[in-house]
Amino acid sequence: MYLPLGLRAKVIVLSLFLLCLPWLGYEYVWEMEKYLRHGQEKTLEGTTQALATALHERPKLFDNQASFLTQVQKGRDLYAYPLSGPIRLDGKLDDWQLYRHRMLQYGNEHVVYQQNEEQVVKLNFTHMVGKYAGYLYGFFEVNDDKVIYRGKNSLRVDRNDHLVIATLAPNNQFTRYVIANTQDGWLSAFKLPDDPTQSMPVTPENRIQGQWQKTPNGYIIEFRVPLDMIGSKLGFAIHNVDDIETRNLANIVGTSATNSVAELGTVLVPSPEIESIVKGMGHNSSRIWVVDNHGRVLARSGDIRASNNAWDSDLDDIQTESTWSHFHKQYLLPLYYKILTRPPQDFIDSLQDSTELSGSHIENALAGKPASTWRLTPDSKAVVLAAASPIWIDDKVMGVVIAEETTHGIRSLRNRALEKLFNVILTIMSMGTLALFIFASSISSRIRRLRDQAELAIDSQGRVRQQITPSRNRDEIGDLSRSFANIVGRLGQYTHYLENMSSRLSHELRTPVAVVRSSLEHLGNQSLEKSSKKYVDRAQDGVNQLHLILNNLTEATNLEASLGHAERSVFPLNKVISGCMQGYQMTYPEQIFSVAIEEKSMLCDGVPEYIAQLMDKLICNAIEFSLPDSPIIVILHQHNKQAIVKVTNWGSSLPQDMSEQIFESMVSIRPQAPSNKPHLGLGLYIARLITDFHQGTIKATNVSSFTESDQGSRSSLYGVELCLTLPIIEST
Repeated sequence: MYLPLGLRAKVIVLSLFLLCLPWLGYEYVWEMEKYLRHGQEKTLEGTTQALATALHERPKLFDNQASFLTQVQKGRDLYAYPLSGPIRLDGKLDDWQLYRHRMLQYGNEHVVYQQNEEQVVKLNFTHMVGKYAGYLYGFFEVNDDKVIYRGKNSLRVDRNDHLVIATLAPNNQFTRYVIANTQDGWLSAFKLPDDPTQSMPVTPENRIQGQWQKTPNGYIIEFRVPLDMIGSKLGFAIHNVDDIETRNLANIVGTSATNSVAELGTVLVPSPEIESIVKGMGHNSSRIWVVDNHGRVLARSGDIRASNNAWDSDLDDIQTESTWSHFHKQYLLPLYYKILTRPPQDFIDSLQDSTELSGSHIENALAGKPASTWRLTPDSKAVVLAAASPIWIDDKVMGVVIAEETTHGIRSLRNRALEKLFNVILTIMSMGTLALFIFASSISSRIRRLRDQAELAIDSQGRVRQQITPSRNRDEIGDLSRSFANIVGRLGQYTHYLENMSSRLSHELRTPVAVVRSSLEHLGNQSLEKSSKKYVDRAQDGVNQLHLILNNLTEATNLEASLGHAERSVFPLNKVISGCMQGYQMTYPEQIFSVAIEEKSMLCDGVPEYIAQLMDKLICNAIEFSLPDSPIIVILHQHNKQAIVKVTNWGSSLPQDMSEQIFESMVSIRPQAPSNKPHLGLGLYIARLITDFHQGTIKATNVSSFTESDQGSRSSLYGVELCLTLPIIEST
């Protein structure tokens, strides 16, 4: 569809404006998400600062957490991992398998004492400690090729394989305990003398409970100790005896030496007091950590996988069972979420069970500056925001408060905003599309009306039949309509002048032609010289030709005028054409006619005189273009409710693309050669006028045929067939 430049510009501008709306809305939502992330970051930093304020200047919370260490040594400085439940003390380690990634291996690098320096120490063990409900749980899975138990009647506890536990008790008293069994089963625990150089006498310690079980590779010691027996310093050592006869100590492998407080390692047990404070300030969807100045976790609360947080708690609108909500849920949301992504709840949290934390935000907090950072989960499904603030005690940073949250709430807000944006865009685009459709339809309908008026204004002969009604609209199509109306009006005036010119010309020329003819007749009646009479005869021939031209000019005009007032009647078409052919055979005795008229009545509604005039034009045209001694073939037959008349002559063929133009006014394909008879190209035009009056059709086609001579050679004949089709009323 062609639109004027101004209208196209309007449509383009409107379309570009509609296309800009989604882009602007999308950019606005992304900017909103940036501000929301910034707000979440500041909010989380405020949470850490508030919790850190609650922990400021409270040294008792950190005195028992080994915060005095300048450096933490893995294996020597232990961490009591928070257990999810109590350990069943059966010596089988099944309950510990959940924490196998927290277990530590001890071997040659952890030898505390060796009797023979040249002998390879084969003793090694796997060890772990954990904390649950006021108890320190632990186990030792020892690989020892010779397990030597304490004698049943022996008072000594150091002449066999045994475990030594040394700690700086909460009362700052250096205390040692020994586990030395006589057989598999419940642990036999004893308290050693306060003097580190003495191993006797010992007193039973029933608060240390557990199991000793022998294994194919050695033995397992599984135990629990009340936390009020354990201080901030702690060490374990496995004493190995290989010779059952001498029962001399072969070697010691442990977390640290157990002979003095200075040689002990440390143990960090998550603080119940700090945990209670953290739980009181934690969020359901945030995770809060408190770590010491070595990054070791002192307390933890919350779960970042929870979905009910402050950012998206108000997102769940009241669901209504309306048609729009059903359509939105069933069709629009699946379409939207081909682009959008829902925040997953099953992402991998690599820090879920961490006992030590690190990162740039923690380093900055340990330096005394609150900080935050963003990180991507290992499966790239979630973005986690972490903020950290320092805990000050006596102008020294003793720990850090860390708060973590995912951006799921912001993503949910963004998705909800984008959903609403898409709904608005879809509505606007639909309304815009509908408006454009209506706008384009109105334009196209106006253009179609203008086209229809232009086609109806001029008929197939180029005559102006009706005027174009100019539009009153002040746009480009209105201007085009008014221009077309002006053009058609001027063209109508010109065609009216041309249509009346022949009648006016013939009327104006008849009087001088009559004067010339009468003058020539008077001259012809007088006696003239032979040379003068020759010029009078030539003038008489010219006047006759001029008279014939005037008659031909007025014939078509008079016929068109008479067709509008002719009285129609029903007549037998076959008899009219048969009578005409008999007259042609008498008028043109030298012309051969081949006539085939079907012998049945074909009644036609019209004027028989016009049909006879029509046949005159067709036969005259056929005779004029026929080859000498070639027949003119005239056929009349009925097909369904139509009478078909075919007039064929053999001669020259029609030029290309002239099969329809020869029925137009003043069109002739005769060669431009001198002729005694004038030709104005009106014969077939008159034939078409009569055919249209009788609601028929007429067309011309080229035909060809082959002939054989007496010598047997073949030659081709070419000609033209004029086919006339007229409707008939009935045939009997």
